[in-house]
Amino acid sequence: MERKYLFYFFFIGLALIFIARLFYIQVIRTDFRLSAENNVIRKEMVYPGRGLIFDRQGKLLVGNQSAYDIMVVPLQVESLDTLEFCGLLGITKELFISKMAEAKAYSYRKPSVFVKQMSKEHYISLQEKLYSFKGFFPQKRILRDYAYNSAANVTGFIGEASDRFLADHSTYKKGDLVGITGIEKSYEEVLRGRAGIQYKMVDVHNRVKGRFEGGKYDTLPDPGADIICSIDIDLQKYGEQLMNGKRGSVVAIEPSSGEILALVTSPSYNPELMVGRERTKNYGRLFVDSIEKPLYDRGLLAEYPPGSPFKVVNALIGLQEGTLTPTTAYTCHHGFHYGRLHVACHCGTSYPLPLRTGISKSCNNYFCTAFKGIIENYPDAHQGMNAWSEHVKSFGLGKFLNNDLPTGRKGFVPDADYYDRAFGYTGWKAVSAISLGIGQGELLVTPIQLANMTAAIANRGYYYTPHILKKVNGQPVTDPNYTEPKHTTVDPKHFDIVIEGMFDAFEKGTARGSRLEGIEMCGKTGTAENPHGQDHSIFVAFAPKDDPKIAIAIIVENGYWGSRWAAPIASLMIEKYINGEITRETLEKRMLDGSLKEEYQKQLDAVYDKKKLIAENK
Repeated sequence: MERKYLFYFFFIGLALIFIARLFYIQVIRTDFRLSAENNVIRKEMVYPGRGLIFDRQGKLLVGNQSAYDIMVVPLQVESLDTLEFCGLLGITKELFISKMAEAKAYSYRKPSVFVKQMSKEHYISLQEKLYSFKGFFPQKRILRDYAYNSAANVTGFIGEASDRFLADHSTYKKGDLVGITGIEKSYEEVLRGRAGIQYKMVDVHNRVKGRFEGGKYDTLPDPGADIICSIDIDLQKYGEQLMNGKRGSVVAIEPSSGEILALVTSPSYNPELMVGRERTKNYGRLFVDSIEKPLYDRGLLAEYPPGSPFKVVNALIGLQEGTLTPTTAYTCHHGFHYGRLHVACHCGTSYPLPLRTGISKSCNNYFCTAFKGIIENYPDAHQGMNAWSEHVKSFGLGKFLNNDLPTGRKGFVPDADYYDRAFGYTGWKAVSAISLGIGQGELLVTPIQLANMTAAIANRGYYYTPHILKKVNGQPVTDPNYTEPKHTTVDPKHFDIVIEGMFDAFEKGTARGSRLEGIEMCGKTGTAENPHGQDHSIFVAFAPKDDPKIAIAIIVENGYWGSRWAAPIASLMIEKYINGEITRETLEKRMLDGSLKEEYQKQLDAVYDKKKLIAENK
């Protein structure tokens, strides 16, 4: 009798377990229900509006526009008129076959992108017929919309996440758009937002009939945060206009904050080329342009000898080391002479020059002698070179600036170990590296480093890490990397005499042709030797002298000497930023109309002729 009851209890218990499980699956767990109804329920991502990008004055630089991806679920696709469908989408039959194979390789059951980033206008003409092609449906996307044909290298662009990116970022999925360059890349996490999900009922013809259970399981998208960047778009546009027909860069910084006011690279490209279905084709064309290199941000990546603007750093190091005083004077005999070594000079003076005049006249002999004195102030050249190197690096040269830009180079500042390796022995002396005295030799800087160095001089001994971000959703930047000053190894008391020399460069020195009445500008011209062709035109400046609002560095490749191109462009940029208008129309016209394309073509022809000659001699 007891065994019979035990048998009954066993079956009753088993039945209760099955009933509980069925209740759990059918009532409590909704995901099984959703899975079962996948043939009549479509899960659609609702992409958030990407954060907007504004300039420092609140002008919209980058907005959003609607576009559509045509999605496909291979398992649901039925036989169709391929030619008609391809005609509607604007694709070839070969591409249709290729895309279907790609979708099947990804998943037969999961949706994937078949045609991406279709314009709103194209989609409107397509949507009435799309329902007749079972297995295909639209997915609304958000693409970028650029208000200006300017600052493409600054704002950057977005593109489809690569497989490598997806492997490193689990919160993204195939087909998601991410920042590839510029602000879009640096602040991807701020701008992207969070996608939502909608479940929609569809009929047998793939037409949407309404929200599944009234949207009970839907989630709302969370839009990205808006960014106010530090760029002044009017100054940026003006810099790009002045650099038209030239190769090089313009970098302008606000010394009191480190905010980047302009970051011009020339040649550049129209940011609209990186939007829509033609983006891949356009990118490929720009990428393979090895002559103009429009995707190469010269302001961040190009490395040059700084030339004569570096003389002011050597002056400051000499003052700090006690090997120079404001009254230290050297007589220039057409250059620096040491045995058979000769560094030519064209300062045009034959009388003893004090430091201030040495800067304004850009005397090579003065600064070669000053550099030699710094190195020889130590027991041996190794100690002197290492001390000099550390001083130079304190101005932000020879190292990454740790800014918020997604790319950059560190440049190069040599030390004693470098020369031990370069010469193959340790008995070298100061004169072995005398070119460093005038910013030549092994020394390399990027334009943004050169602008930052100028900002440090304008601030009398400190700088803020250059950065592009000003505010996020109205809140100012608080990162101490950008808000705390970095001090040079030179005491503030030594800067005034150097600044006066830079002021004289405009008033009566090498940059007097670019002087502007009403704004006290301080600058330094430079001509950087270029082994591949004509020398580079370089200029650094800041203004006003006693309350600096802007520090700027300009490099015009193959632009001859500093006062020919770089100094006038810097002067016009400063006038534009401080006064808001240009009064020197003749100078402006000369810079706007001026082009170095013939010079670049000559260099290209010379390279071609050299390659041809080598090929013929083989």
